[in-house]
Amino acid sequence: MILSTLLHRSPTSLLPPRHLLALRSFADISVEHGRGAWKTYGDITSYQPGKFQIKTFNKISPVGLSRFPRLQEDEVNLTVRAIARCGAGTNNVPVARMSELGIPVFNTPGANANAVKELVICGMLLGSRRIVDGINHMYALGERGEQKERVEKDKAMFGGRELKGKTLAVVGLGHIGAATARDAEQLGMHVMGYDPMLSIENALKLPRSIQLMSGMLEAVKNADYISLNIPYIKGEGGTHHVIGEEIVSAMKEGAVVLNFARGELVDSAALKKHLDENGGKYVSDFPDDLLWNHPSAILLPHLGASTEEAEDAAASMAAETIRDFLETGTIRNSVNFPSTSLPNRPENSIRFTVVTKNVPGMLAHISEAFAGSNLNILQQINQSRGNVAYNVVDVDTSGHGVVDFKDVQEKITMLDGVLSSRIIYGVRNWVCQELGR
Repeated sequence: MILSTLLHRSPTSLLPPRHLLALRSFADISVEHGRGAWKTYGDITSYQPGKFQIKTFNKISPVGLSRFPRLQEDEVNLTVRAIARCGAGTNNVPVARMSELGIPVFNTPGANANAVKELVICGMLLGSRRIVDGINHMYALGERGEQKERVEKDKAMFGGRELKGKTLAVVGLGHIGAATARDAEQLGMHVMGYDPMLSIENALKLPRSIQLMSGMLEAVKNADYISLNIPYIKGEGGTHHVIGEEIVSAMKEGAVVLNFARGELVDSAALKKHLDENGGKYVSDFPDDLLWNHPSAILLPHLGASTEEAEDAAASMAAETIRDFLETGTIRNSVNFPSTSLPNRPENSIRFTVVTKNVPGMLAHISEAFAGSNLNILQQINQSRGNVAYNVVDVDTSGHGVVDFKDVQEKITMLDGVLSSRIIYGVRNWVCQELGR
């Protein structure tokens, strides 16, 4: 997880060197911010545009290791501008509260898709060939010095089945699900898929032979393998225990359930009953208090994205997403803000970004603040998502200086309904010249 803050002090990035290169230019900055208050941090005379502080909370950060896994609000300083999660899930970030504070939360969809997909394929093999049992058996023989004598005689104990010709049901056809479907087809499997929220982008990535089903029950009932690739969503209409008694009871005898998405998707009691009565396997990289020692369960550490390539891809995507947001105001891969693609700023202009509650009249109040300060708006964009509205305003700099812009920013920030605001100055030489006056 990466928090991008704007503070006048040295950077404390704890990313490894290959990730630090992407963020090294983000250091020392002075800024003012909102959230119901107007405060100044640092010395405006030493302001350096395009410089940001990055703070990490994850396994590669000693600071993060000493903290509770879920990001706490008191860890989010007034100067925090953005939070990025290096992965798809954001269940360890209080997203709703960050929206109230005007802070976008980003994730990195697809960055670890290949790594997780490869582990899903591995899981199918583990669930088919009794590989783990064979390894344990050979270890026991080795301790007794009998491995050479028994290696051929005992192989019949670990018979299995091939993947070719079998049916795979992919529940959730996002980046990981689509990649799994493609590779399964290449292995000679029949692929069925179910995803009520299938996007055009991901639909184009699916193999032509895939059979799309209208419901999850229909997808799983004839499947030899079932791969879960959906997010965990709490509450009514969510995905908690979505693989419950109704779905489990419809599964065929010997079906292998592959859960490399979230442990809470599966009702362990219902699945245990099925495994006891109908055989099959459960393969997952999430812990399970009920199935941890079940003979038909293979539980791994949470290895889905634990490859050097996936970690590099996720860190790079997070860094670039935050950098694009901080330098241009662009919003992409956010879980709580509207996607916003922005044109280049007009010549001789600066950019204001204002996050407000999504209520009537806010855009008019913002425009009035600019008019009251004799600032000419060159272009304006407004996007909304849920309770959040994101406003981007480019204004003419002719005849105005930094103090004018800061004054109007304060007026806007203190408007009722404004959650946060920011000025993106753009041309560095112009800003440094203005600040030197």
